[in-house]
Amino acid sequence: MQDEKHYAQRSGWLRAAVLGANDGILSTASLIIGVAAASSTREPIILAGVAGIVAGALSMAAGEYVSVSSQSDIEKADLKREEEELANMPESELHELKDIYIKRGLRADTALEVAKQLTAHNALEAHARDELGMHEITQARPLQAALSSGAAFTVGGALPVLVAFLAPVNSMEYVQYAAAILFLIVLGATAARTGGSKMSTAVMRITIWGTLAMVASALIGHLFGVNVA
Repeated sequence: MQDEKHYAQRSGWLRAAVLGANDGILSTASLIIGVAAASSTREPIILAGVAGIVAGALSMAAGEYVSVSSQSDIEKADLKREEEELANMPESELHELKDIYIKRGLRADTALEVAKQLTAHNALEAHARDELGMHEITQARPLQAALSSGAAFTVGGALPVLVAFLAPVNSMEYVQYAAAILFLIVLGATAARTGGSKMSTAVMRITIWGTLAMVASALIGHLFGVNVA
């Protein structure tokens, strides 16, 4: 029998990587567009882009690590509490597990037998999965999320900076916008394919929000159009 392909196990690193790459492309391109709207030379544009990558990658990695660590702390606290309850009132916990299986459609006698067998096999694992909703594939992994997000931001941010090196300064805003939208479309399509979701929806969502962000940055650059040449 051929193994089924499941995408949920990719959710942790994929979410962090897509978020990081999306932010890298979008924030760096938006920053470059904003500076380009107020500049007539290439150097401040590139400097702003590189500074944006460094600050953004560190910020994304730190933010992911802190937020996912908080999730991990909550999971550990819940498991410790469940472990104490299993030690102090095992009978009550057994019936709690049985009630969960009854709500899922099992008969009372079958639910009790299943609860007994799973408790005998690994009580804490059974309660973590069926009572607390914790699964190995969705377990919080702070370091993985931080590295994925930071690295993806750096790669994503490097693309608009590369465009800033190559594009004519007098049309930088328009070239950056077109290139960023292309990068975002490729990212959305890749993420959808990797995660097994609908490609058109992912591409449309990422394109619309990307456009809004970059248009807002260009307007700010024009409104505060101080020449930074």
